[in-house]
Amino acid sequence: MATQQEFQDAADRAQQLPKKPDNLTLLKLYALYKQATEGDVSGDRPGGFDFKAIAKYDAWAGLSGKGPDDARQEYVNLVNQLFQQG
Repeated sequence: MATQQEFQDAADRAQQLPKKPDNLTLLKLYALYKQATEGDVSGDRPGGFDFKAIAKYDAWAGLSGKGPDDARQEYVNLVNQLFQQG
């Protein structure tokens, strides 16, 4: 399992990726980060035409039930993979 420090280091590194990931990967990074730091999604799903907020909510909601330790490890793994793909 990734430590809190490894997770924070990965979060810092994610801001410095050599190239911007595609939107699906960005959503996965967002959802894993939120699941690791806040747990299961809460609140109402955004409505209307705020498609970005809806996509972010849905991505996070898709991880409901995943423990924070698992989410941290998956986040670290994904960031490391993105750097290797550089």
